[in-house]
Amino acid sequence: MTRHMTSRHPAPGLPRPVRTRLAWAAAALLAGASLAACGQESAARHPAAVTEFNENGVTVRLSVADWKSSAGTLVATFTPDDAGFHLYSTALPAQGVEGVGRPTEVRPVGSVATAGEMTVDKPVKTIKVAGVRSAVPVYPDGPVTVTLPIRATAPGEAEVLIGYASCSATEGCTIPVADRAVAVRTGEDGLSFDSP
Repeated sequence: MTRHMTSRHPAPGLPRPVRTRLAWAAAALLAGASLAACGQESAARHPAAVTEFNENGVTVRLSVADWKSSAGTLVATFTPDDAGFHLYSTALPAQGVEGVGRPTEVRPVGSVATAGEMTVDKPVKTIKVAGVRSAVPVYPDGPVTVTLPIRATAPGEAEVLIGYASCSATEGCTIPVADRAVAVRTGEDGLSFDSP
C-alpha cells in the first residue's frame, strides 16, 4: 500500500532556497494586492476632483491635485479644438492689447482662495497683429496648462472663474470667454466640482 506523505512546507520536493524565494514572492503578491485594494477603497471614498467643459473652440479641463489639510493645487488645461490656435498670456490686460485678445484666467471666488503664485507650462512669446501697434503676448499654438495653489477658507460653495480666447494667424479668433463659472464645493471630505 502506498502512503502519501504530507509536509508543512509548500513544494517539499524543491530545495529550501527555492521554497524560501517562493514564499517571499507569495507574500509580496499578497501585500501588493492588499495595498491596491486599500488604494481603490480610498479612491472610492474620495473621488478625484475633475471636470471639463468645451466652449468657443476650447476644451477646459479642471482638476485638483495634492489636496491635504484644506489646500491643494488647481490645474487647468486649455486645449484649442483646432490645430494652429493659440491662447493669450495670463498677464495680458483684461481688455487685451489695444482691444485685441483676452487673458487666460483661472480665478477662485467664494470659499476657495488663491494660496500662491500661478504658473504656466508654456513660455510666452509675442506676435504682431495687423492694426495693433504693440506686440501681443501669447502662448505657442496648442494646449496650455495653468497651475494655481488654492486653499479652502470655509466649508461651502465656491466658484472658479475661467476666461480665455483662442486665435489663429490664418483663421482669425474665436469669441472670448469671460468669467465662465465652474461650481466647487468644499467640506470635510475635501473639494469637489459640481457638474458643469
